[in-house]
Amino acid sequence: MTEQPAFLDLPDLASDTVGGAAIACNDEFFAEKENLLRAHVAVWKEHEYTDRGKWMDGWETRRRRDGGTHDWCVVRLGLPGVIRGIVVDTAFFRGNYPEACAIYATTIEDPLDLAALQRATWSEILPRSALRGDSKNVFAIADGHRYTHVRLDIYPDGGVARLRVHGDVVPGWPRLRALGGPIDLAALEHGAVVETCSDMFFGSRNNLIKPGPSRSMADGWETRRRRGPGNDWAIIRLAAAGTVESVEIDTSHFKGNAPGRIALEGTHAPGASVDELSGWRTLLATAVEPHRRHVFDHQLRRTGPITHLRISVFPCGGIARLRAWGTLVPEAAPGLAALDAMSVDDARAALRKCCGSSRWAEQVAAARPFEDVPALLRIAERVWWSLGEADHREAFSAHPKIGSQSPPAQPAGDPETTGRWARDEQQTTASAAAATLAELADANRAYEAKHGFIYIVCATGRGADDMLADLRARLAGTTKDELRTAAEEQAKITRLRLAKLLAEHGGHG
Repeated sequence: MTEQPAFLDLPDLASDTVGGAAIACNDEFFAEKENLLRAHVAVWKEHEYTDRGKWMDGWETRRRRDGGTHDWCVVRLGLPGVIRGIVVDTAFFRGNYPEACAIYATTIEDPLDLAALQRATWSEILPRSALRGDSKNVFAIADGHRYTHVRLDIYPDGGVARLRVHGDVVPGWPRLRALGGPIDLAALEHGAVVETCSDMFFGSRNNLIKPGPSRSMADGWETRRRRGPGNDWAIIRLAAAGTVESVEIDTSHFKGNAPGRIALEGTHAPGASVDELSGWRTLLATAVEPHRRHVFDHQLRRTGPITHLRISVFPCGGIARLRAWGTLVPEAAPGLAALDAMSVDDARAALRKCCGSSRWAEQVAAARPFEDVPALLRIAERVWWSLGEADHREAFSAHPKIGSQSPPAQPAGDPETTGRWARDEQQTTASAAAATLAELADANRAYEAKHGFIYIVCATGRGADDMLADLRARLAGTTKDELRTAAEEQAKITRLRLAKLLAEHGGHG
């Protein structure tokens, strides 16, 4: 029996059950692209036909007659990460499968990824490779980079039943840490891993930490019936070290086969392998009921930060989901340390790059040192909303007009940095049509004449036409309403620029 590649035990980053989506393709005449990511195995319906032809459970393009070389489909990964292996499954495609395929990948953090696809740079992670029909074509990937999207190219045309993209989940940690507050430390989407378990005869251990609610008993972790002594267990490496504040043990769908009780233990062992884990401390030991979502908070024993959880079920049975909500151990942020260490004048100048209000910069600088990045962001926003109209108008005056990308004659802070940041934020206007830029300039002049300050909008990720429509809509508003809206947009801009400031100072000793 041929040994299966180890990467097949890793989660499928593209499955529709974790949020994966086929977002674009050049053709899907016979069968829809969405089928590629179905979690269930492909099925065959012997006598099923549609008005297009034979019904197929997969993605199938028409026969090429236009002289083109290949067809393609773009998939947004539900779980961004490092791709370790690809399975191109051509199940039931026997006389209509592609001769070959290639896989490309890219990273797009813009939530409007359909527009960003036009600017994406694609890296080849699987060169053109031959395919077999009605087979699972398995390919190891050794690229090592984090990706958010993949593109399947098929040569020249044909059908693929399923695309599996196995890998290690790598979330956007800077964003998660910046948001602050509790997160699910045991979530697959945050990078947690169920490293091992005593048994998973009926249901995979990986189901324990999948996103979303369990759909059935098959979508949970379930062991065989234990006949001898002992109990079953699973070990989860958390997404990051943190303090667990609340736990959810969900036995949904397990009605006659839920455990009688469970125990939850934790240990702090950064970088340790499963075999090296020790020092387990009990967080919770309790009875559980069938087909119920249990939430425990004040019942938890406080053991300090942990990196691993061990859930034990007595004596055996099934659990649908495990959630462990908690706070991350603060991470040393070099940029934050640099900001804390600046002189008062330097800190004020640095902060005015993020917001042109002198009083805002003064008060935020006075609040140093900051416990962590979320604390900086909270304090920065609290100070902003404590200021008056004059301070807000001062901040607005430090911005270039949308479409000009040039800072005003008397910019706040460092004009070189603020000008570069403004150009980055308005990069979509650089390629805008001349007519659109002219209309933006006219609308901006009308807005400023009416309200006494320029149109302020967080331009990051927004196109020129979109902002022109927004500007025209806001032009009709009252000055009172626009002062509030502009202040809200400034708060968004400030938050993004604070992240840029910390990143730029992060490499300074």
